[in-house]
Amino acid sequence: MENSQYNSTVTGKILITPDLMVLRIRTDEPRDTFKAGQFTAIGLLASEKRSPNSVVVEENLKPEALIKRPYSVASANHETQDFEFYISQVKSGTLTPRLFNLIQGDRIWVDKRIIGFFDLSMTPSGCNIVMIATGTGLAPYISFLRSHLRDHKETKLVVMHGAAYLWDLGYRSELEFINFNFDNFYYYPTLLQADDSWKGLRGYIENHLENKILEDIGIEINPEKTHFFLCGNPKMINSVSDFLAKRNYTRHSKKNPGALHIEEY
Repeated sequence: MENSQYNSTVTGKILITPDLMVLRIRTDEPRDTFKAGQFTAIGLLASEKRSPNSVVVEENLKPEALIKRPYSVASANHETQDFEFYISQVKSGTLTPRLFNLIQGDRIWVDKRIIGFFDLSMTPSGCNIVMIATGTGLAPYISFLRSHLRDHKETKLVVMHGAAYLWDLGYRSELEFINFNFDNFYYYPTLLQADDSWKGLRGYIENHLENKILEDIGIEINPEKTHFFLCGNPKMINSVSDFLAKRNYTRHSKKNPGALHIEEY
């Protein structure tokens, strides 16, 4: 897979399920230092083969067309040449089926820019941080933790991750390791379609918030004391945003700072 547009090499591919993977890429040249939580675009030519596990669709794409999409960076912000992405396959899509067909050593395009405003820079010192995700919306939080865990020893950090099945919980081992070793970190995976072997949380994230799961560990849902980050399914974002709006949370923007930070796909 050699092409003059490609500027990076696949260094690793971990299939969590046939349609969920961690993709590791090394760029030919280092990128500028970025903020944990930001995103960049990656891409492949339309001439590349699709995954055998994808759906065959009619595509009106020129072979030389570069298909590119933005993805949150999951790696730590000090890693400026080795990047990690958490990706789910859209079987009828144009890019992800080609990404899922990659193997180690293949070439790929990665944008030189890493951008976005979904980061911790506007979170005041001393505030608790609650990170809520569904699916691959977990990726920016992995970057948060890998980059800044040691900087937040005096506050509480929470990751709530919603998924359908147990095998959809990417990064579970890493998050459980952090949960075991850091007294100020709490990991709450919750499943919608778990079998009887699952002893953890079930159901929607907003239901657990209503049931005071955060208050039980001493976190006050107060915009002056706790900042929330939401990333993932629009339905989750809407329902949790409604829950927080009733508690005086406003969405953060550059012009109007708030304690609710949202990354929408």
